[in-house]
Amino acid sequence: MPDVARRTAPARLEWRVATVVAVRDETPRARTLVLDVPDWPGHRAGQHVDVRLVAEDGYQAQRSYSIASAPEERTVALTVERLDDGEVSPYLAGELRAGDGLEVRGPIGGWFAWDVHDGGPLLLVAGGSGVVPLMAMLRHHAHADAARRARVPVRLLYSARTAADVIYRDELARFAAPAVGIVYTLTRETTPVDWAQHHRRIDRAMLDAVAWPAADAPLAFVCGPTPLVESVAALLVAIGHDPARVRTERFGPTGG
Repeated sequence: MPDVARRTAPARLEWRVATVVAVRDETPRARTLVLDVPDWPGHRAGQHVDVRLVAEDGYQAQRSYSIASAPEERTVALTVERLDDGEVSPYLAGELRAGDGLEVRGPIGGWFAWDVHDGGPLLLVAGGSGVVPLMAMLRHHAHADAARRARVPVRLLYSARTAADVIYRDELARFAAPAVGIVYTLTRETTPVDWAQHHRRIDRAMLDAVAWPAADAPLAFVCGPTPLVESVAALLVAIGHDPARVRTERFGPTGG
């Protein structure tokens, strides 16, 4: 695998015209684009791609989007949450259709990436659409044989604004316990929801309840808005987790 990665690394930076083969709505604001990318070199769960749009007058807009699909899948899935004032996301999440072309470059990134051979226990903490690269890890985990899945237990702590904002809700419900445990918290919906265990922002008490003890040396991946990521990473370190095993990816206002 390392030798293959080195041989294909230069090609991964080339722009390719992918074909949209399917679209599916995940929430009222988030849509998954399934792409057929020619000469795709393969990716690791957690990596991302750059997407480029070019207007008729030559104006270009470029954004990065995490890959949602497992490395084992033939196609590449991107889940895009629409920002109403954005330049790119309204087109991707609202106008793009099957059969359309889309320029992509990647895969990109190596630090925020996980392979089942990296082991665990694996703690995933997501805020909003930060669940997308973590979903790639969950899907990759599901492709492993039963014995390996049992040796690498996974827990996902997913913070969303409301129940309607939970991306992949139906698919997440199909992941089998005890290999995968999922805990939800809603930050802007206080009415009882039978599957949401918490109704507040992620705090130390929540992490104490969800995370493995620091002595178990879990590998943690945290993705979401910058304030959430910084808070969760600091809390994990404060309760004894090795900073070198807490990997973060954050996003903020970028124009969409």
